[in-house]
Amino acid sequence: MLYTVYVELYYMQTKLTLRLDETLIAKAKNWAKSRNVSLSEAVAEFFEHLPEPDRPLQLSTWTQSLVGAIKATGEIPNDEALREEYIDYLEAKYQ
Repeated sequence: MLYTVYVELYYMQTKLTLRLDETLIAKAKNWAKSRNVSLSEAVAEFFEHLPEPDRPLQLSTWTQSLVGAIKATGEIPNDEALREEYIDYLEAKYQ
């Protein structure tokens, strides 16, 4: 005979109040409803996946393989310098 045992774990829960834009709240509620979870469960799941503050961020194997793939040469250009470089490139290309 096969018996199924259901175990419910109860944790002390504390209420959390968040002040958010109404449209963001509606969007979050619709998202949670479409996945058949409560908004509280969705937020709790998000918080559970936050990294521990004293542990370094763990990168996936694929991401780790990309580290160092591109070597910076000198200073990192700002947006204006990139824009000017691109304009120079286009002018040279279409002359």
